Amino acid sequence: MKTPNALSKIGAIARRVLRQIRGNRRFSVAMLVIPIAILFLLKVVFDALEVPSVAQRRFAVLGVAYLIHFVAFLLTALVVVGERVQGTLGRMFIAGYRRGEIVAGYLVSYTIFATVQGGIVLAVAYGLFDLGYDIAELAQIFLVVWLLAVFMMALGILVSSTARNEVQVIPFVPAILVPALFLSGMVVDVRRFPTWAQVLARFTPLYYAVEVFGGFFSVGSVFSDVGSFLLLPSLAVVVFGVAALTLREER
Repeated sequence: MKTPNALSKIGAIARRVLRQIRGNRRFSVAMLVIPIAILFLLKVVFDALEVPSVAQRRFAVLGVAYLIHFVAFLLTALVVVGERVQGTLGRMFIAGYRRGEIVAGYLVSYTIFATVQGGIVLAVAYGLFDLGYDIAELAQIFLVVWLLAVFMMALGILVSSTARNEVQVIPFVPAILVPALFLSGMVVDVRRFPTWAQVLARFTPLYYAVEVFGGFFSVGSVFSDVGSFLLLPSLAVVVFGVAALTLREER
């Protein structure tokens, strides 16, 4: 009998997780509906405040990035912890799966889900806020959102290593995602912060996404700030490696 190679193991994990997500329709639908509902509420608030359409469009793009990166982190952390609690993770270790293969399998499946989700949410934002970007510009926006989601999925797997059950994941949500909102530059220009806060902002991936989008809004290209753009996949690789090293069968 032929021993499965790493790619076949990764594919097997990805297919199983996707079947699991598809089978849990309430959860998967909620992960899609909630960001869309928030966008609708955001539009209502902006219209009530008579925010100029240009500012609405810019904040809509940033809002899509934040919502997708929020959901990606929450989905990944909760599902991986659930796998550990149910014993699925332990059975994979017993079957000879390596940590890197398991983490990669999770990332592939969640990346597929995030790709579909991100496309739908961006399409809704396009119509709701009348973004007016062409296909090439939308593709650039989607690429940044996608890279940010991949980073947060790797971070979700890393955080799951510290939790014994789904409830213990919840404190990480405000601890990671709320400071990220304030330190990213979405609300206030980071350069107006004290030095220590500016340094801390550099440890949040959303900060680099906002920097990239700043260049996009100015010159129409996410590649105008190459340094910030490249940091998104680079940091994701680092977090992926740490997550693979720290993944455990149980806590």
